[in-house]
Amino acid sequence: MINEQVIVYIDGFNLYYGATKGTPYRWLNLDAVCRQLLRPTDNLKAIKYYTALVSARPNDPQAPTRQQIYLRALKTIAHLSIYYGHFLAHAVRMPLVSSLQPGQQVQYVEVMKTEEKGSDVNLATHLIHDAHRNEFTLAVVVSNDSDLVEPIRIVRLELGKRIGVFNPQKQKNPSIELMKNADFVKNIRSGVLRMCQFSDILHDSHGVFCKPLGW
Repeated sequence: MINEQVIVYIDGFNLYYGATKGTPYRWLNLDAVCRQLLRPTDNLKAIKYYTALVSARPNDPQAPTRQQIYLRALKTIAHLSIYYGHFLAHAVRMPLVSSLQPGQQVQYVEVMKTEEKGSDVNLATHLIHDAHRNEFTLAVVVSNDSDLVEPIRIVRLELGKRIGVFNPQKQKNPSIELMKNADFVKNIRSGVLRMCQFSDILHDSHGVFCKPLGW
């Protein structure tokens, strides 16, 4: 059995919105998840986590604080690195669906649209760069975003590396395009999330900290 040298690339928001939002499993130990889904003989060299810092909202002013606590927990994993994109927020006028009927006057409403930028580009760039440098024999992408098909295809077919996908979106089947271009696809099931939680109380070089209330 081959001992693979593995790097895992995690789309943080795809993981959060697909697997943990609204569940009791948000305090997720990503090292434990990777080891649960990889083979015992695989050598997990590095985990690369791609995210963006959230802003406070009127209905959730504590969101940035909870995120910072979680990022602090992730930083206790020695071989995990965090890479940041950014959020764009702007007001957009959009039509109401109920007014898009024949013979009706279209009505518009102004909404606040937020977009996370940079994480998928950062992930794809690092994936291809690491493949060129022979940093791994197996890469795993944690995402169900079909925008990542092309870098996955390049790494597998043109650079000759094995690459798999861990699908975090429990409400959706794995992307057909990802399945066609990866060596394997595994779903991240709720049982794995339940088993792979951080301890409620952690410590780092700055002291002791706790799992956020409500998590």
